[in-house]
Amino acid sequence: RRDYVAHEVVPPKFKPPEKIAKSDESMDLTSTYRQDYNSYPICQVPPCLPCEKKHTYNDKMDTWTTYKDDYVLWNEPKREMIRPDDTYHPSEEKFDCRTSVQDDYLYRGPVATKSCKPVNLAQKSKDPFETITNYKVDYVLHPLEKPYVHKHEKYKASEVPFDGLTTHKISYKGLAGQPARLAKPYQAKPHHDLPFSSTTEFQEKYRTWLLPPLFTKKPAVYVPPVEKMDLHTTTQLHYTHPNGQPARMCQSLVQFKKSTDPFTSSSTMKEDYKPWRCKRTKPIIPAPELTCPAEPIDYSTTFQTHYTPHPLSITQSCKPRWPGPRPWTPLEAKTTYAISYTPKGTARCLASYKEPPGYVFKGTDDIGHKFFLPIFKGECSADGH
Repeated sequence: RRDYVAHEVVPPKFKPPEKIAKSDESMDLTSTYRQDYNSYPICQVPPCLPCEKKHTYNDKMDTWTTYKDDYVLWNEPKREMIRPDDTYHPSEEKFDCRTSVQDDYLYRGPVATKSCKPVNLAQKSKDPFETITNYKVDYVLHPLEKPYVHKHEKYKASEVPFDGLTTHKISYKGLAGQPARLAKPYQAKPHHDLPFSSTTEFQEKYRTWLLPPLFTKKPAVYVPPVEKMDLHTTTQLHYTHPNGQPARMCQSLVQFKKSTDPFTSSSTMKEDYKPWRCKRTKPIIPAPELTCPAEPIDYSTTFQTHYTPHPLSITQSCKPRWPGPRPWTPLEAKTTYAISYTPKGTARCLASYKEPPGYVFKGTDDIGHKFFLPIFKGECSADGH
């Protein structure tokens, strides 16, 4: 507050809008581009490539490189490699193409196995099959009862007229009292004296060109033909079957000879590879470390043995008692805002005054800030300055 100096605030000056004066001249609809632009003839521009300069020499080209000219071999003996001689030397003996499995495997010949399939002792009876079952013999037909058919009652319209009242309309009615009023102050909308003109400069000066009417060709009137349509195509007339019959398939039928010999279910795999006679090894089961007691378990837990039941403790309720039904009073449709609200007028800012009322001019500083001091109530005159 001590350092703040109010500046002189001057109300802004607005430039009055210029009045639009309608000109009587007609719009020529031409532009500077159309007046000043001169068209030039179009021609193909040659490419702006630099001239090729080929340097040809009659001398023979020397293909010797700078590396071969400057590099000179040293007269030093070649050093031997330090890597050991681990090269592979195949044997000169003839390879017999036999494997370890062929050498160690001994052919034991075919093994006669016993069939573990049980013998079918069921004998087919030669008596003819009878289509009689226990269900057909013991089944007794019972008389069917007639199904119950529910008869719907005919709808009868009520003679009492419909009053249009519902439970909500009858039970829920408005409370007694005046409705709340809006306490918001009325704000008048500013109205301009000048009416709004919906015309523009474009609408006044621009005029549409007269267009010639469009040429429309009248459609030709359809005249149906007098002759009947034969509905035959070129394929149906020219492409027909020879002799009136479709072509037959000339593929020869291959005849297979059925053999009457019984089917042999033996194969080379079954004859050469017979199962070995080997016994099934028993699993290695470790010796049990725990010994189960011989007495039966009683299925009792520590909680069941040591738990002692206690009597229930009744807690006292601290909930206040119901005071009873309240008297029915109508709701007042007034609020604190509607009663105590007082609209205040808009106050003008003190910085907009050259000499604010209630303050005395003290002086200005080097920058140009003005200092004002408040006047006490005793020193204030009757005019308020």
